[in-house]
Amino acid sequence: MATSKEHRQRRGLPIWQESLLLIAIATVMAIVVKSFFLQAFYIPSESMQPTLLVNDKLLVQKVSLWTGEPDRGDIVVFDDPGGWLAGQAEPSDPNFLQKGLETIGLFPTGDHLIKRVIGVGGDRVQCCDGSGRLLVNGEPIDEPYVLDPTVIRDTEFDVLVKEGYLWVMGDNRGNSADSSKHLGDPGGGQVSVDDVVGIAWIRVWPLNRLGGLGDVDAFDDVPDSPPS
Repeated sequence: MATSKEHRQRRGLPIWQESLLLIAIATVMAIVVKSFFLQAFYIPSESMQPTLLVNDKLLVQKVSLWTGEPDRGDIVVFDDPGGWLAGQAEPSDPNFLQKGLETIGLFPTGDHLIKRVIGVGGDRVQCCDGSGRLLVNGEPIDEPYVLDPTVIRDTEFDVLVKEGYLWVMGDNRGNSADSSKHLGDPGGGQVSVDDVVGIAWIRVWPLNRLGGLGDVDAFDDVPDSPPS
């Protein structure tokens, strides 16, 4: 017959201790998910219109970065390469609860940049042809997702993207502090792959626009390297 001590041991933890343990496990799992799999972000500016609107909430996936790098056409979230966020409106300070949820990846953050990858390491990116289109490795790119493709018609640049770097631009070319606006910076406007947090995967808010961001085939005909 079991003693009273053995009976108490089999009863398990008190409910408050079990609750704390479950909260601790859930927090650790959330941090692991944020660090290696998914993270929530929101759109703080108009630079990616019409694809992404201000205050859209996104999930950004990180799995693709485990064994590879972003590709042309991907929409990437990345850390500020240095001064890109200067002069932009600061996001409102989250309250204590939001800050805690943000830390473990359960509340969207907005202190990063989000742009579309135009060129990857080894690519030559030029602006523009006679129709105002970007050229990547000599191939003109038709970009149906761009709000107004004529905005940069008169902008001139011809860059060779370094290995391990990206050339990124917003879909709202007239209102996007992207690579083309930072040509005079020490990095020449190029973004290190190491600064990329993840690749935009799905919009989760607002609910009437819930869904994936769609595959982009604009770069399908781009050669792997510039013409010799």
